[in-house]
Amino acid sequence: MRGFLLAFVFQFALCHCQYKYGPERVWNLRSVEELKSKEFWFHDAQRTLFEKLSTPPNQYVAKNVIFFLGDGMSVPTVTASRIFEGQLRGVVGERNRLEFEKFNFVGLSKTYCVNKQVSDSACTASAYLSGIKANYLTIGVTPNVQVNDCAGARLPQNRLSSIAAWAMKGRKSAGVVTTTRITHASPAGVYAHTSNRDFESDFDVNSFGENASKCPDIAQQLIDGDVGQRLRVILGGGTSKFLPNTEKDVYGNQGQRLDGRNLIDEWQRSKPGNARVVFNRTDLLANDARSTDFLFGLFNASHLAYHLDDSIDTPTLAEMTESAINVLSRDPEGYFLFVEGGRIDHAHHETKAKKALDETVQFSNAIKKARLLTNPWDTLIVVTADHGHTVSISGYPDVNNSIAGLNSEFSDVDSKPYATLSYANGPEFQKFYQSKDGVVERVDLTTSDIGDKDARYPHGVPMSEETHGGGDVAVYAHGPWAHLFTGVYEQNTIPFMMGYASCLGPGMTYCDLQPKVSYNP
Repeated sequence: MRGFLLAFVFQFALCHCQYKYGPERVWNLRSVEELKSKEFWFHDAQRTLFEKLSTPPNQYVAKNVIFFLGDGMSVPTVTASRIFEGQLRGVVGERNRLEFEKFNFVGLSKTYCVNKQVSDSACTASAYLSGIKANYLTIGVTPNVQVNDCAGARLPQNRLSSIAAWAMKGRKSAGVVTTTRITHASPAGVYAHTSNRDFESDFDVNSFGENASKCPDIAQQLIDGDVGQRLRVILGGGTSKFLPNTEKDVYGNQGQRLDGRNLIDEWQRSKPGNARVVFNRTDLLANDARSTDFLFGLFNASHLAYHLDDSIDTPTLAEMTESAINVLSRDPEGYFLFVEGGRIDHAHHETKAKKALDETVQFSNAIKKARLLTNPWDTLIVVTADHGHTVSISGYPDVNNSIAGLNSEFSDVDSKPYATLSYANGPEFQKFYQSKDGVVERVDLTTSDIGDKDARYPHGVPMSEETHGGGDVAVYAHGPWAHLFTGVYEQNTIPFMMGYASCLGPGMTYCDLQPKVSYNP
């Protein structure tokens, strides 16, 4: 009886809050004035509590696993992007939610690698895809392999197996989608084993003074490697890494390869069934997934353009995600899909905060698309970052003050305005500080371009580019066994939790412990 009464009270609180404010207006407030109501905050808390109490753990087997990686998406990046998207939509930014913030289960992962307190995208890829932490700059190899140790990286005992390989062993399909070069550090973690993340082509290997015949480059491993050659979907950038330096891509960009191989043509010839290669958004959207067995899309010579700089024929991350899911969903056994919003990281390195926030919004849009296309009862979606950045939200700006603009407050030392977003270090230090009569002073930012898409944001230590941050990053999960992802844990635990939920991999799985329970509507 007491349980019934509690349920009634929570249901009443939820209904009353939605009746008074509307089901959408609870989150999408258009006026700061509504935040001044004591009643609003009470019912808002009760609604949240009711949602949590009414969400039972999903303990079905995950037929599909989609792993979303926001490269460099620190917690402050998420906060700022939430506000940024809300302000674009004309609502109070602080009350907004990105798509993955609607997930009920959230945890924190520790991102350091074996030999660095602050990690890079290579060693972290080994952790969150293969379950073993590795050394800085290395991918898909154990900590026994040091940077540029080509011989060590080729030893079978030093090679790590990614969750994509686990999925294939479990007779599922696998794919990879990114806004960076497909040979870049994060996507390479799906299929490659290398002692240096920069060995993307044989030209790159040679430029480091290594022998390309003894040190297989990442592009070659994608085409020839055991995992790479079996990927059903590959979407990203980087045609230059796959074409010989005697050929140009469809847009006139020169290839890099020294071995004379056209790896794109080789990929298509090697595939059974219908293997499609696409180079632009038009062809990607026109592709019929129902008749496509393999899909390879390369949309730039290097990374894809930033969304804010978007060319007319570059697909969005959401469009690439949809295309990948449509192809992979043909497999009745299920699939593993890796999706990276890679240019969040690049914008932060350039201290171009507005672009970093916009790339995070695009990343959120891709997650929304995936949720619309999948069933939460049989598809586990995990969203996280590989590492953070040094961006911070500082000062005491008014609620709904432009997150990408100047703070509503002024410095109490020099009485000059400052940006709400700033970095601990970064390039073009002279843009923000000047020396006058031997005294270093801040530049008056009212004369700067803060808020422009290409504006660099203020920082402290001068560097050629902004560095990563060492803070923990959030992990958001939705679907079967999503409740496993709560708490604070090492980053290398993530693939084993995904493997447990989907009955894949070398660790313990749900199917090992009890009869398999699948969702059958």
